[in-house]
Parts: sequence; structure tokens; C-alpha cells
Amino acid sequence: MNLQDGRPVFMSGETQHTGAMAAERRAEPRERVDRYFSVEFIVEGMEVIYQFRIWDLSAQGMCVLVKKDSELLSQLKVGQTWDMKYSLDDASKPADYLTTRICHITKDASGRFKDHYLVGLSILGAPPLT
Repeated sequence: MNLQDGRPVFMSGETQHTGAMAAERRAEPRERVDRYFSVEFIVEGMEVIYQFRIWDLSAQGMCVLVKKDSELLSQLKVGQTWDMKYSLDDASKPADYLTTRICHITKDASGRFKDHYLVGLSILGAPPLT
């Protein structure tokens, strides 16, 4: 830890944090996902409900893991929006239904999730009423 203007400075990777509030430098806002445990959605024509645990990985943000040989990968495209059901970590509370955009689909070839793709999710808000 170093000091800058009397405040502590913490270094993590390429990011410098001071005791003051740092401005958000991500291209997209980061979701607060600690309240959500899982997400589920239906792909038209596949007759399957997909349910995934939500991961909040620092570099990729909120994402789900999809096996590299899953049929689902051929249905997902970056930029698509889906209406998804988000289950809370407290099962006694009702789920949230939120429109969500696919941000990225990234293969994790050698890391912790070898043989999986990380599918980044960005919550846009409540789906339109029909």
C-alpha cells in the first residue's frame, strides 16, 4: 500500500484504487449480482428450460457457464436480448423477470472453466408489459 495525498492507494492488476470514490471506467455498467443465485430462460423451438448458476467474475462480470458442446451455444448471439427469470439467493422471495442482453461469449480454453464458454449478461430492466 502506498499513500497518495494522505489517502491509501491499493493496486490490483492495472487498476489503482484510492480511498476516494473512483469513477467507473468500464465500457458498460457493472450489475450488482450478489442478490441473484441463478437465471433461467426458454429458447423457442427447443422445448427446454435452461437454468444456470450466475457467476460474477471480476474480468468478465456477470456470466453463466455453457458447455462447449451444448446446443444452446448455436442459439446465443452477442447483442441478443432475452427475457430471463432471476432467482434470488433467498428462495422465500419471488424471482425477478428481467430483460437481459448477451454481452460476450468467451471460450475459457485453459482456465478454471476449461471446455466451457462464459456468456456475459447485462440486465436491461423489466420486460415490456404485453
